Amino acid sequence: MKPINIVLYSPEIPQNTGNISRTCAVTGAALHIIRPIGFEISDRTLKRAGLDYWDKLDVTYYDDLADFERQHAGATVYYFSSKAKKNVYDVVYSEPVFLMFGRETAGLPEELLRAHMSTTVRLPMLPDRRCLNLSNAVAVATYEVLRQWGFPGMLCEGSLE
Repeated sequence: MKPINIVLYSPEIPQNTGNISRTCAVTGAALHIIRPIGFEISDRTLKRAGLDYWDKLDVTYYDDLADFERQHAGATVYYFSSKAKKNVYDVVYSEPVFLMFGRETAGLPEELLRAHMSTTVRLPMLPDRRCLNLSNAVAVATYEVLRQWGFPGMLCEGSLE
């Protein structure tokens, strides 16, 4: 199991999943996708957004939420929602961690959030605004975990030729 696991609950927009796959590829995070999926994985827009990284990914598909929960019973899962009271930056993340994100149009089911309030977190946003784009939210959360862990194995400096 990878240290960081990104979980998409029933994603709907292929470009977001493509961008998230790219984030997973460059950070070494595993990608978990819970069906149903609102598009075909071979969709042209998914390819344009990141499918060229697909061969570098550790991707697992689940038939539904119950399938995911069965296979990862006891795992530490953080559920991302604009309805959460806890801030993503107030959590100390330990390995392995699962970061679950909901559908672009509806988020995660409220009954799931109610059942896991202690591990439901949000990104800070201005009031009365739409939520951050899903792929951006995944990137922000993933890099917060990596920052806390000191960016293990990652190149943190570039150089000019």
